[in-house]
Parts: sequence; structure tokens; C-alpha cells
Amino acid sequence: MGSTTTLPGAMDKSTGGCSCAPWSPSIVAELAEVIRNHPVNGEYRHLVVSCSAEAAAAQPGQFFQLLCPQPPGEAPYLRRPMSLYGAFPDKGQVEFLYKVTGAGTRGLDMLKPGDRLDIMGPLGVGYTLNPGLRHIVAVGRGAGLATLAPLARAARLNGTKVTAVFSARRPDLVVSVDLFRDEGADVVVVTDQEQTSGPANVERILRGLIAEGRCDAFYTCGSSRLMRVQQRLAQEYGLPGQVAMEQQMACGIGLCYCCVRDFNVNGEIVNRRVCWDGPVFDLMEALP
Repeated sequence: MGSTTTLPGAMDKSTGGCSCAPWSPSIVAELAEVIRNHPVNGEYRHLVVSCSAEAAAAQPGQFFQLLCPQPPGEAPYLRRPMSLYGAFPDKGQVEFLYKVTGAGTRGLDMLKPGDRLDIMGPLGVGYTLNPGLRHIVAVGRGAGLATLAPLARAARLNGTKVTAVFSARRPDLVVSVDLFRDEGADVVVVTDQEQTSGPANVERILRGLIAEGRCDAFYTCGSSRLMRVQQRLAQEYGLPGQVAMEQQMACGIGLCYCCVRDFNVNGEIVNRRVCWDGPVFDLMEALP
């Protein structure tokens, strides 16, 4: 598949031709080769595929549409949207973290090294890192821990320090901790089991980071309750923030309007497509 966008260029009047760079795709559909597909804990599996340079150029917060294999007796009809867990242009690989919950992910669970997987992407608008950011706070829960993962490496390359606050039901279900720490981030883990994951305690942690000058912006995904805490603090302290929204999707390219959500933009409720206008949005415009 070719790109949904092209690189515009100016017309060269002396030659009557175009002086722009040659057209190249930014979104591709291809058969990627499975490198690894193994469990990382009792719920999540780590899928690594070899892919084209275009796919491997995916940015934090973007996603892919995966055409999952068919498990025996089941027939997943639509592609499954899957957040990017990692992109490595130097190795020509992208990574995904998924939980087996339905026919599509049961199909992914069947994949073995050497198998082929039809992937389409990278899709959507991802996170942005202002070069002036000194220290950001990443707050995630559940699948949001996978979505936030590529921020760790991007922040290090940007010269930005990261403190990650990760929430899960139990300590053994927390993912991305080693990944963030390997990139130099500080990680705080809160869990339901330990009764540390409530909004009040997370707010206490975040207020402490703000007081210490370790929060220039919020980056979040995976919990509406924790998003509201960050919105309140962002408004109180005048901090920017970005949130990756989760939503059911069908096409992934903005055509079907399956993923429309409401957003509050300057006091007005507007409709936006999560797959096309996002999935990353301004934190203060997002509604639960």
C-alpha cells in the first residue's frame, strides 16, 4: 500500500518540473516476518517483527493495524489496532505488547518465528517531545504501559529526564519497568494489590514531583481516573500534557468514523476521530 500523504514540493519554474524530493510512502501494508512472540508475564505477550524502513520509522504513540491469523473455528474479520511498543530503524523491527482477549489476539498468539504477519502502519498522530523539556512524567496503567514505552528512548535522545508512574492490579502484571530504567528513567510502581494505586495516592506522588521541579509536562495513557488527576494538576500548575486515547477502531485511517469521541476545545464539545486526529491528544481537551 502507498502512503496516504505525499511530500509536497515547489514547482521549479526554470525547468517546469518539480524540485521536491522523490515521493516516498509514510504508511505501508506489508507481510512482516515474526522474530519473537513470547509471554512476558501472566497476561501479556511480546511480539517482534522484521519490517520495512517505513514501518520501523514509527513514532511513540502511533499504532498499526494487524491482520490477525484465524484461530481454529474463528474468523476475525477486521484488522486489530495495536499500539507501538518499540520501533528500531537500525534493526528494521517493530514491537507490540498484547493481551489475549479475543479471536484476533488468539490468532496472534499462534504466531511462531518465521511466520508472516500482515501489518499496516504506522498510523495516527503520536506523542511530541519539545526540545526544551527538561523532565516529563509518564503515567500509565494496563495497556497504557505498552503505549508509553517508546517514550523512554525518545526522551533520552531528546535529552529529557523521565519519571514513570506505572499502575497495575498486581506487581507481576507491571510491564515496561526495565525498559524505562535501562533508558535512565526513574520508575514508581503502584498496584491495587498493595493499595497504592488509588487516585489520591497517585496525586500525592505527582504533587511531590512537581514540587521537586521534576514535571514539565504529563504524558499518559490507560486510565481515565488518573487522567483526571493529571488534568486537575495541569490546570492548577499551568503544565502541558498529552494523552493517548483508547477506542474501538475499524479502518484505522479515518474513513469509517467508528472511533469518534467527544473533546472539549475551548469550552466547545467537538467530535474527533481517534485513529486519524489522534490517538494522542492535548491532555486538557480529552474527556473520560
